[in-house]
Amino acid sequence: MMLTELTRPLQTTSIGKVIRGSLRKACQLRRVEIFLSRGDSDLDGLRIAMISDLHLGFYFSAQEFRALAEEVSRWSPDLVCLVGDLVDDRFEEFDELEPGLAALTARHPVFAVPGNHEYAADVTLNRFHSVIENSGAITLMNRGRRFRRGNGALWVCGVDDLIAGEPDLESAVRGMEDDEPALLLSHHPDFFCEAAHCGIDLTLSGHTHGGQITWFGTPLLPKNHYSRFEYWKGLHAIEGSQLLVGKGAGVCVLPFRVSAPPEVLLIELRR
Repeated sequence: MMLTELTRPLQTTSIGKVIRGSLRKACQLRRVEIFLSRGDSDLDGLRIAMISDLHLGFYFSAQEFRALAEEVSRWSPDLVCLVGDLVDDRFEEFDELEPGLAALTARHPVFAVPGNHEYAADVTLNRFHSVIENSGAITLMNRGRRFRRGNGALWVCGVDDLIAGEPDLESAVRGMEDDEPALLLSHHPDFFCEAAHCGIDLTLSGHTHGGQITWFGTPLLPKNHYSRFEYWKGLHAIEGSQLLVGKGAGVCVLPFRVSAPPEVLLIELRR
């Protein structure tokens, strides 16, 4: 985008460093409790850290991601979910993910799905897959895995990006048992319509930045710019299916936020 190219060079200046510092200082590690209506009681208290929309390379450095990863890891999450737009739009930005991914630890594997900006940086996604998987993390693009905690089982799955990719929920849930709850990673929140229809218990999404620039909590751009169904922040529900939309940790196009502070979600599941 033209605005991105105009503002990008400023990030290496003194003013740019001040802006980056203020964004990192404003980033909240926000704790959220999510209640599931089904699943074994051993899933109670399961901790999930959700990171999205870093836009690494645009007012977010590799060192700053590493520092954030270390802070998240100190929370001792059971799972870490990376929900897309980890880089901004350049191929070389994938290399900047490596220090942070190395510092990101959980009791079990780190899971990741792509967003539309991963496609902007590399339409093949080959570099995305190699960087994620070389770090020991697992990409969940239209596939899933069973996670066990005591006697409890949780199906953790992910789909391709709704805008730039080809999401396939049928493939993502293949192998899931009827009686186990499902956690879905989808960068774009509008995929929740299909997820809810299929009975997915909890969908985690980003993409919207919580509006990034808002006026008294309302995005300056029309809400449907981010989501046709106004899933632009917070918790939503359709019958027994829930969607949690994070504001993301970075910025896009313009290097500031107004009344939409950056965040990493620290989710605790409850039965």
